[in-house]
Amino acid sequence: MVRKPYKHHKKGVGRHVQLPEWLQATEAWATMPPGPRALYVELKRRYNGSNNGNIILSHRDAAKALSVHRNTVGPWFDVLQERGFIRMTQAPYLGPSGIGKASIWALEELPTTDGKPAGKAFVRWRENKTPAQKTGHPDTNIVTLRSKTGSGRA
Repeated sequence: MVRKPYKHHKKGVGRHVQLPEWLQATEAWATMPPGPRALYVELKRRYNGSNNGNIILSHRDAAKALSVHRNTVGPWFDVLQERGFIRMTQAPYLGPSGIGKASIWALEELPTTDGKPAGKAFVRWRENKTPAQKTGHPDTNIVTLRSKTGSGRA
């Protein structure tokens, strides 16, 4: 049996973003709106396998990549941080020449380059469920009162 010759210029699968099933099964991911999910995928796109904790993504770049206004992505970063999916390793600042430096992020599902283990805070995140409020028509809770002019009987 003759084997096929190996293709020297064979193209591989290329880059891709993995979202593990265990991450998607968490309550934090399941209850998250689509905007922050898209932002998380964009952050993960910038992860190359060895730069966790050094992922650079500004609000403007994120807005451009997701085709939304730059003021829209700010709350999405907040949602991802509060649910424990990402952590800011360096805040944005103005450089010495007055040129702004973007935020630097770490994905919490993976260990960082400085040796810190993965935090995985999103696994422990739970949605705050407020107790059910009494709703309904105000007339449903009417209590019969004695009439002032009546005989005093209810």
